[in-house]
Parts: sequence; structure tokens; C-alpha cells
Amino acid sequence: MRYCSIMCSSALVDGDVLDDVAALVTERNRIDAALARAVRAAELAQAPERDGQKSMASWLRGHGRLSGSEALRLVTAGRALEHLPALAKAAEAGLVSAGQVAEAARAVTPRRLAAAAERGVDLAVVDAVFTQVATEQPHADLVAVVARYLLGLEPDGPEPDPTEGRRLVFVRHADGSVSFSGHLDAVGGEKVQTAVEAHVQADRPAGDERTRAQRQGDALLQIADNALATGAVPVLRTVRPHVAVRIDLDDLATGQGAADMGFGATISAARARWLACDGRISRVVFGPDGVPLDVGREQRLVSGALRRAVELRDGGCVFTGCDAPSHWTDVHHLVHWIDGGETSLENSALLCERHHTKVHHGFRVERQPSGRWRTWRPDGTEITTPEPLLSPAA
Repeated sequence: MRYCSIMCSSALVDGDVLDDVAALVTERNRIDAALARAVRAAELAQAPERDGQKSMASWLRGHGRLSGSEALRLVTAGRALEHLPALAKAAEAGLVSAGQVAEAARAVTPRRLAAAAERGVDLAVVDAVFTQVATEQPHADLVAVVARYLLGLEPDGPEPDPTEGRRLVFVRHADGSVSFSGHLDAVGGEKVQTAVEAHVQADRPAGDERTRAQRQGDALLQIADNALATGAVPVLRTVRPHVAVRIDLDDLATGQGAADMGFGATISAARARWLACDGRISRVVFGPDGVPLDVGREQRLVSGALRRAVELRDGGCVFTGCDAPSHWTDVHHLVHWIDGGETSLENSALLCERHHTKVHHGFRVERQPSGRWRTWRPDGTEITTPEPLLSPAA
């Protein structure tokens, strides 16, 4: 009897936990719907302009610290809920998830709304069907219903545009290694496979025990090496693309410590010393015997060496809330050259084209002694992003 009592008690506890989970899922759905609505309201009001941002997606990335895909999902959801009021009501009641809203949103893109209008489709009926399936059936059923609707709307599929479906996504891990995934149209995929296969077949030494996947990975890297070595890549902001490593002079000399690479990976100083032997690697050493960073008043344009140094120091656009990478940026003189500002590392800042324009029209960026950049609006108020929460130990 005691064993039965314990088991029954455990079952009751488990039931309580599941009730809690269900309640939290419902609450999350409500919050997601409210957030999507608020994002849409901010978008319609052009609110991101107040903080110098172009769109709600860019504002969410910089100020909400969301990934690009998550920010875009929120913006898309807010727009979609305007066209699907029944689904919006169900989402606000916690009955429909953000994932279901994202699936339904595929049916109300501008192009598909125009196609529906041309065919006299009653969106209220579509909305009602989507809502019923979303609230009563598994997620996969909604996916199937949306797919059937789109097939009926565009029986021959959209106009073939090979660029529309192409994508390549890089994910950097904590150890600096990179994974990537993507999708190419048939012709694009054929081109890439042909180039990779040429290197795979050309590099088959006796006793090679690499798997085919390993050989293909090595082939892709070889293609990149060849392109960088021969200069067969576009010049970005006056600097030919290169692998860049930032390392302090003492670390380079001793082989101890760490170095930072251009896209943010951290490697050992020993690895950096190895890379420095390769002529295709640009080394920027911050120290008394390093690259001359201060070219003074005689030169207005930023040299390649100075730009590389600014890129490695700033990493990307320094305007608060912006995540534009360094290759999208210009080097801005904090004190304008015409006003006596030097062309030096100390007087330089990376700004993307949009924020470079903003700074020339009243916004201001300033680097603190700690190395942190701060941004002010034309009215003197500071643009800030949420401060990270301190750990209990702090």
C-alpha cells in the first residue's frame, strides 16, 4: 500500500507539472502575439528612426539582441496578423503558437495577397480555415493546409527566380569553428558541385583515408584559398579581402596568449604565429614595432593598414544597436579632417553607410577609455541597449 501511495503521489505531482507547462505555453503564445502586434505598431510609426535604425528587424537585432531570423519572424508575424484577424484573436488568446503564425504568414505575403485579389479569393474564409486547423489539429496539418492553399493559388508555382531560394548560413561555435547550411537552385548547385568535385578529384594522394565529406570540405577551403591568393575577389572598402589576425606584440613574440580573427574567432597565439608565415594572411600587431597606425595630417584617406587596424578594433559598425559587419562600413573621422582631425586609429570609427550619414546629420558616437562606444541622438539623449543582468555572485 505504501508503494501505491508513493506512485499515486508522484502521478499527482507530474500532473501538476504538466498543467504548469500547458499554462506557460499558453502564456508564451499570448506574449508572442502581443509582441508581434507591438512590433507592427512600431514599424507603422517608423519608431526605429528615433534610435537611428532603418527597420524594426535591425532594431530588434541591436536592441533586443535577437538573431536575424527571430527578428524577421516577429516583423513578418506582425504584418501577417493584420490580414488574418481570426488567427490573430486565437493567438492573443494563447491558442496559436508563433510557429503556426509563421506558417500562415506564408500565405499573406504581398505577392500572394495580390494573387488572391486577382482570383477573387475571400481571405476571411482562408483565415477561418487556418484558425480552425491551427487550434484543433497538429502543427503538421496546418503546414499541409497552407501548402495546398498556395498550390491552388499558384498552380504553376511562382515565376522562376533562381536567386529567391538561395541561402547560405554560417554559425560560429564557442571554439571558433564554423558550421554552415544552405540551399541552391538546380543550376547553382550544379556549378558549386562541379567546382568542388574538380578539387576533390585533383587531390587524391595514395593512401588517402579521408571520407568523401572530408575531401569535399578540404576542396571548398582550397577554392577559398585560391581566390584569396590570386585576388579573384571583389575589393571591399578599398581593401582586398584577406584573413586578418589581431595579436599583441608580446603574445606574438612568445607564442603564448590568444589572438582574434576578423570574423570574431579566438585562436591561440601559437596558431597565429603559424598563420603569420603565410603571405596571404594580414597581420596587425598593436605595439611599438607594429604597423604604423597614425599617418597624421598629411593623408586624408585611410590606408589599407589603418583600415585593417580599425576593423580589428571595432569589429563592425559602432553605432549603438547596429550589427553591420566591418565589410559594410566606412572609416569615419571622429574629428573631421577638414577641422584638423588626424587620420589615425584614435580618430577613427567604423560606421555603416546609414549610420555614417546619421552621424553627419546630428547623431554622435564617442569611444570611452574602456573601449566601449556610446551614441547620442541630435537632442543630446543617449541611445542605449539593455544592460546584461549581473550574476547573483556579482
